[in-house]
Amino acid sequence: MGNAMTVTETLKHLGIVVPPAPGAVAAYEPWVRTGDLVFTSGQLPWRDGVMAYAGRLGAELTVEQGYQAARQCALNALAQLQAAAGGDINRVRRLVRVEGYVHCAAGFRGHPQVLNGASDLFNAVFGARGAHARLAIGVSDMPLDAAVQITVTAEVDEPSR
Repeated sequence: MGNAMTVTETLKHLGIVVPPAPGAVAAYEPWVRTGDLVFTSGQLPWRDGVMAYAGRLGAELTVEQGYQAARQCALNALAQLQAAAGGDINRVRRLVRVEGYVHCAAGFRGHPQVLNGASDLFNAVFGARGAHARLAIGVSDMPLDAAVQITVTAEVDEPSR
């Protein structure tokens, strides 16, 4: 087979449009870079400036809605990584870790299935470079009543000078 597709080509092939990177909603940076590592702040399921998924999994929301919320968080994380990479998502060398927080009712145990919404997207977009370690935690309250929040640590090449 020929050359592997770039991340940009893969996104286009999958019909995925990376949204504009959401701004901070408090006193923090949306992402921080140290050396080759980029750490995103918590990414909520914002879509077009609106909280797309609010509520608790196992109460107001289903696992499938949680999956979609995690996917939206991952799209926003892609936007932050693209910004950190000087606008070129192809500079993301590999994902290292995804931390996921699921806003859930007592007794909810579907955290892994919910967070697969983010992991599946990252794996589809980055291929082998998207394989990552992951943390899944359930919480009883979430900022802005968001259903899911994720953070991403990625290795990113320096922009050319």
